[in-house]
Amino acid sequence: MRLALDGIAKSYGGTVVLRPTTLAVEDGEFLTVLGPSGSGKTTILRLIGGFAAASAGRILLDGRDITRLPAHLRPFNTVFQDYALFPHMTVAENVGYALMVRRRPKAEIRAKVSEALEIVGLSGLTGRHPEALSGGQRQRVALARALVCEPRVLLLDEPLSALDADMRRQMQLFLKRLQRRVKTTFVFVTHDQEEAITMSDRIVVMNRGRIEQVGTPKEVYYAPRTAFVSGFFGDNNLIDGVATAGGAVETPLGPLPTGAACPTPGSRVRLALRPEKIEVAREVPAGRLGWPGRIEEMTFVGAMTHLWVAPDPAPGLRLLVKLASGRETLALEPGAAVAVAFDPADLALLPLGDEP
Repeated sequence: MRLALDGIAKSYGGTVVLRPTTLAVEDGEFLTVLGPSGSGKTTILRLIGGFAAASAGRILLDGRDITRLPAHLRPFNTVFQDYALFPHMTVAENVGYALMVRRRPKAEIRAKVSEALEIVGLSGLTGRHPEALSGGQRQRVALARALVCEPRVLLLDEPLSALDADMRRQMQLFLKRLQRRVKTTFVFVTHDQEEAITMSDRIVVMNRGRIEQVGTPKEVYYAPRTAFVSGFFGDNNLIDGVATAGGAVETPLGPLPTGAACPTPGSRVRLALRPEKIEVAREVPAGRLGWPGRIEEMTFVGAMTHLWVAPDPAPGLRLLVKLASGRETLALEPGAAVAVAFDPADLALLPLGDEP
């Protein structure tokens, strides 16, 4: 199975909510569409599901154009934010409702409902009503109801947003294990970066109605392609500079390498460096880039300690460093002289033009 968006776009009147977008969803993958409010991520889900009509482009399933196919004829199911369970029905009745509407034999319905509830770990709750379930249990009922008809693609519209922090973390791991077990293609929409990183095979980062980057969680996190992506995914040290003829970037800290990418000499660029990729030592180790500096501020956050270091070559620039809270780290104090160092390969080159 291959689902493809071919130049798909959506406008409401004169307002463009999704610019022409091309994207392939591979069979059996967990694809997360991530972005802030208004980025176009939910519009993509609605277009795939058939809940909104495309203004341009095509949606293809195994090469077949399904752009104008009604939602109820598409081999997809959707799990919504509010779960939409019928309060007057039991768990088993909720899960089997779609099969009942399709007039499947009662024995088949019982067997498929039992299998779906076993998959989501709710076999013992068939007779309960939604009001007697926890938030996580209601979420699992909604998943079972969506899976019971064996959809080729399962669409998930921010289904964890109503759960508390602990339950969300549990459900993130559960959803990924579930997807691996059933081998159904999942298209998951969220604004939460942790959810995307935890569960996804690939992440589609959206911003202002367009795709900023598509990649694995590690690619998107450690090798952002735009300033928006680098700022949207956690903390980053951003260092502006000007590309030189020698393939480096001249910055307030001195010349820094750009790796394989060689921007046009004289162009303004931005380098991004993750805080956890910086180490703190008495002096810069051999083979590393770095500078002496001074700790300006420290914050203990449990397993990690955050340091803000002012490097001597550019004391007005503060570098954020995230270190494990070990005995040596906790012995450091604001005002201490240290050296910060990193591997040049950990620098990501960003074009300027869209601010994070």
